[in-house]
Amino acid sequence: MSEFHGLAALVTGGASGIGAATAALLHQRGAQVAVLDRHPEGAPAQALAVPCDVTDPEAVDQAVATVAGHFGGLDVVINNAGIGASGDVSENTDEEWRRVLEVNVIGIARVTRAALPHLRRSQHAVVVNTCSVVAFVGVRSRALYSASKGAVAALTFAMAADHVGDGIRVNAVAPGTVDTPWVERLLEASADPDATAAALRARQPHGRLVTAEEVAHAIASLASPAAASTTGAVLRVDGGMTSLRV
Repeated sequence: MSEFHGLAALVTGGASGIGAATAALLHQRGAQVAVLDRHPEGAPAQALAVPCDVTDPEAVDQAVATVAGHFGGLDVVINNAGIGASGDVSENTDEEWRRVLEVNVIGIARVTRAALPHLRRSQHAVVVNTCSVVAFVGVRSRALYSASKGAVAALTFAMAADHVGDGIRVNAVAPGTVDTPWVERLLEASADPDATAAALRARQPHGRLVTAEEVAHAIASLASPAAASTTGAVLRVDGGMTSLRV
């Protein structure tokens, strides 16, 4: 498949998990791909790896300019950088709230803002944000994380409305529990990793964790020029978690 031939794509948080799988798939489908990450060493070998912390405005502006300059433009922005948090509202400090919102929400706005001048010049401009199933269904001990991803959903709709006239599509994916390094760390920190893993699998009707590659496929589908009439959409990749009761 080569539907991204001639297009330049940027993936934040692209050195591991969903981001790395997405960067590899976009390259496989013909795109020139850059990865922005605090630790870009894990980026796919074919990608341009650019060190960047999405909480640093100057670093973001410089990184986006570097990518656009290297490729001669920018067509696809995948806002995937994000961090997790556990606990109810009594368990996260104000500093934790600031940190998670800074990365998960403001980081999306910051990267997109820097990319807008380049996207406006593209014939196939698209932004895809990584949201989460917890934006749509209540899950215990995820108050802060859920709030951040609910904001991502709302931001996606607002950005889609703001930029449809510029020819820029904006969509999001909402994964369920994905088999990523963050989930691995969550399991390692639990009192009973086996029981916790079983519970994570059981709450998704198809009975297993979502794979990073499955989420990457959804992102690529939304970003593809073949989806030219799809904007303001949130594609759920959650094994039926938000819709099914079986």
